[in-house]
Amino acid sequence: MTIYHIGQTVHGRITGVQPYGAFVSLDDQTQGLIHISECKSGVVHDLKSELRVGKEVSVTILDIEQYNKKISLSLRQEDIPKSNGPTKNVNYRKRFWTNNHLNIGFKPIEDQLDQWIEEGLKRTNK
Repeated sequence: MTIYHIGQTVHGRITGVQPYGAFVSLDDQTQGLIHISECKSGVVHDLKSELRVGKEVSVTILDIEQYNKKISLSLRQEDIPKSNGPTKNVNYRKRFWTNNHLNIGFKPIEDQLDQWIEEGLKRTNK
């Protein structure tokens, strides 16, 4: 039995096409699923027009569930050019979960605890 790992590129044959994705046989005992969102970049209206049973594909392993060993595959990852070093993510956008314009600083939770309890009691005693 072959051992697979996340990020590995493997070859397989499509054994079934459903509206949600395509099943790929990787070897005699192992099968994975290409979700419709991982078939290609952009919108896929009809998966059967993109993939057919028996087609040989080269896919990347996205995930292997720990307990049931289900393998998630991607065709889209194979379209991304490979490089020798790390690539810069041009779609990266820094997200702040707090207001970065306020300069409040860090205060221990204990300093605010009494105020929060008082506010909570006011809200529940309406």
